[in-house]
Amino acid sequence: MQSVNDFLKKAGTYYLATVDGDQPRVRPFGTVNVYDGKLYIQTGKVKDVSKQLAKNPKAEISAFTDGEWIRLSGTLVEDDSVGAVESMLDAYPDLRGMYKAGDGNAVTYYFKDATAKFYKFSPDPPRVVTF
Repeated sequence: MQSVNDFLKKAGTYYLATVDGDQPRVRPFGTVNVYDGKLYIQTGKVKDVSKQLAKNPKAEISAFTDGEWIRLSGTLVEDDSVGAVESMLDAYPDLRGMYKAGDGNAVTYYFKDATAKFYKFSPDPPRVVTF
């Protein structure tokens, strides 16, 4: 899991895919954090992405850096606990202008039953990490 976190932080921007009815939706994200032994992302409850995850929590992330890319699939579990949100805000202090733990909007999600595949332009099979 730490290798997934490190890769996503190095990439800076990753793309999160969710489902909106029968339509896939993809958008750039940049928050990733390990807290309490789980890999977390963050958004606002008022955003469409949060509403989509409430209906279908399965999601996928993709990012590319230095000739390597990752596909991370799993179920995102909502966690708006003060500890999880504060940990994310500590990791990304610029977000404090928009979010505050306990504000009713800030929410984090952690990956459950996740599979990450690291790919390179080579004939070698991808490196697989599960958590």
